Parts: sequence; C-alpha cells; structure tokens
Amino acid sequence: MQRIRLRYTKRGRLRFTSHRDFQRAFERALRRAEVPMAYSAGFTPHPKVSYANAAPTGTGSEAEYLEIALTAPRDPQQLRALLDESLPAGLDIVDAVEARTSGLADRLTASVWELRLEGVELAEAERAAAQFLAADSVEVQRRTKNGLRTFDTRAAVVSLEALPAAADRPLDNACAILRLVVRHVTPAVRPDDVLSGLRAVADLAPPVPAAVTRLAQGLFDEESGTVTDPLAPDRDADTAAPPTAAVPADAKAPEGPA
Repeated sequence: MQRIRLRYTKRGRLRFTSHRDFQRAFERALRRAEVPMAYSAGFTPHPKVSYANAAPTGTGSEAEYLEIALTAPRDPQQLRALLDESLPAGLDIVDAVEARTSGLADRLTASVWELRLEGVELAEAERAAAQFLAADSVEVQRRTKNGLRTFDTRAAVVSLEALPAAADRPLDNACAILRLVVRHVTPAVRPDDVLSGLRAVADLAPPVPAAVTRLAQGLFDEESGTVTDPLAPDRDADTAAPPTAAVPADAKAPEGPA
C-alpha cells in the first residue's frame, strides 16, 4: 500500500468551505481522477483519507495537509496534477510527496497566521501587539459544545508583529497586518481568540471582521523561531530510498484471456 501526503489551499471565497464540504469535494475529485484508493473494512467502507488539523471555517489557508492510501503506486506529482484539475479553483493541491516517514500529525505543532485588519492604523496595531506580548496572561472566553470556557491565549502565541499593508493600497483606507505564530495547544487557540485577547488588553476592535489566512503550519523550531515544512522529512527520506514503481495514471489493467 502506497501513502501519499498532500498540501492544499483554501483561497478566496472557498475559505468559507467547511471541513465537511471539503471532504465531499475531495472524495469526488478522487473518483474523477480514478485514484486507486484503499478503503476501510466494514459495512460502509470509506476511502482511507487522513486529515490533519484543518483550519476553521471562514479562514483562508496556504497550508492544509492530508494523507491518502492507495492500492497501486502512483507518481505523486502526476497524482497532484490530476486531483488539482478535479477540484474547484481555490481548493488547490499544491504539493505531494510519498510518505516515507511516520507521524505527519505530530509534526504539525504550530501555525503562522496573517490577520488583515481593514480600518486599523499601523500604529494602533503595533500598540495592541506590544500590550498583548507584555501581558503575563490574556484570558478569553469561547463557547464550546460543553458550554462557556475560559482559557489563556498569551501562552500559545510565540510571536506577534504588526506590519504595513501592501504599498499599492489606496492611501485613504487604513489597513494593518498582524502576523503571528501560534503553538497548537489544548484547548486550541484560534486567530479569533487572539483578536478577542487584543480587544481585552488593548481595546483593539477592527470596524470590519479580520481576513484571516494560515500561511504555514509545521514543526516549530525553537532555535530559529520558525515553522518548518512538515513534508521535508519525506522528501529527505525519498532521496535515500529506492523509487516506488509508479503506474501511469492512464494505465489500464491487462485484459484477461478471451
């Protein structure tokens, strides 16, 4: 059984796609691309697809990950292209590697987020970020299926900086960018939780909802303070391993005797 790991995006209006909606779209893409999927056992078999740490509905992402299991080997890049063609624009398969290592989910320990704050001046965003980082703890509340829960957002935030928006924007429309690195902790601290924390400690309240995008997720490197590519270990292992005998995507099974 061959395992392929894929990185995909949620862009534009497709950021409002729920995880369940993406699952349905991806399974249709698997059928259109005629991918030789492995299936689970039991009365209702399902294709063996493992999703890892999906972004919340309403947020864009450049770094979502999943793993599929195949009954016949395929070239990862050809498979990537076929699946990308079978998905709507905005849900794009942008990378594929053969799984040569274990523990993909264990390598997703932090995310880099970008929050676009329309109507917020850069100086205001810088002041709010500094106050948030200076706090020992920033408690917020979120309603969960088990009721209202209070938790600390500050401990999960590794870095937070305010940046100017693109220079080609209209000068009469203020806009600041917040870029933050957040550890994946329990309970999960989401970008909207950090915005709630900024409102609590610095009275930062954007006039319109922030546009949120996940730029990267992976293993957090303590020395460099960066989030590393979670597929890199598979690429490194692939160079040292014998190649898998890939079957062309358009190959047909041999015909039996007449």
